[in-house]
Amino acid sequence: MILTERQLNRTLLLRQHLLSRTTLTAPEMIEHLVGLQAQESLSPFLALAARLDSFDPYALSAQLESSAVVRLSSLRSTIHMHTAADAALIRAWTQPVHDFYTQRVDVVRPAAQLEGFVEAAEDVLALGALPNAALEAGLVEHFPGVPAKALGLRARNELPLVQLPPRGLWKGSGGLVYDLLPRWTGVSPVAVDDAVPTLAPEIVRRYLLAFGPATAADITTWSSLTRLAPVIKRIEGLVTYRDEAGKTLYDVPDAPLADGEEHAPVRLLGKFDNVWLSHANRERITAKGTRKEWGIGGGGLVILAGGHLVGLWKPVDGKVEVVKMLRDLTPDEREELAEETDRVESLLAS
Repeated sequence: MILTERQLNRTLLLRQHLLSRTTLTAPEMIEHLVGLQAQESLSPFLALAARLDSFDPYALSAQLESSAVVRLSSLRSTIHMHTAADAALIRAWTQPVHDFYTQRVDVVRPAAQLEGFVEAAEDVLALGALPNAALEAGLVEHFPGVPAKALGLRARNELPLVQLPPRGLWKGSGGLVYDLLPRWTGVSPVAVDDAVPTLAPEIVRRYLLAFGPATAADITTWSSLTRLAPVIKRIEGLVTYRDEAGKTLYDVPDAPLADGEEHAPVRLLGKFDNVWLSHANRERITAKGTRKEWGIGGGGLVILAGGHLVGLWKPVDGKVEVVKMLRDLTPDEREELAEETDRVESLLAS
């Protein structure tokens, strides 16, 4: 069965709950999406507000403070928000990505070959959570002459370190304070050696439920884990489709497929929502010729309409300010944008 670009676009939006909002709770949505990109503190709150019928940002902050939800480096070695149980699973599964960064990123390399590093880092953290500067200073005592920043970055690559509140809270702020994931959450660690072979089927299925149908290259883009094609082929029960270019798409049986005719409403999303970061071909959600308008050096957060990026916005004094439109909106889309703007401004004012 061949799936058109439009079907794939609408299916992605359907599974992301961006065609219509849902009554799921915030933790349930975080688990469904296998985590929320949280490099910028506002992004996960916007992600949930766009997808949930009812969303209280202060309730999510309370879950961060209670350790039910955490922020740590996971997919693509970037900061994500996960439920505590998921954090242990996803962090263990993505450990090879962190190991790669330890060996290949220049700023970390001075600390890459230090023997006994993990034991030293655990010793520094033995008495409890530490601010980043104190963590780095403690590691320098163990490894004098090695740059503190390199040691700190290796610690975050080697160990599942959680960024503690108030960092990441709704309208909160705070410096980097780290604690070990198992101690902060009480969730038992997952053995890394077991994680890659045993967790892959479960995690790949969950990815497909939220982002599929997808290629092996898509899953690599989402996770940064490589050599996944043989792993995916061994997962029992997956079904396959083809896209218009003839590429094989894997999927979970009975997962919903759009017919391509569904209306895709206006949504205001954060700059780094994973809906933009989880496929090798970004044109599934970013129309041809617009990719350069968005990214690390882009000028704002995302306006989604008709299933694709159509503009950029930013919050200014609690208001939604349009930075740039990439095409004219239809009259219906302008009305939807006004409604969505009111909704987001109510969130920002809360």
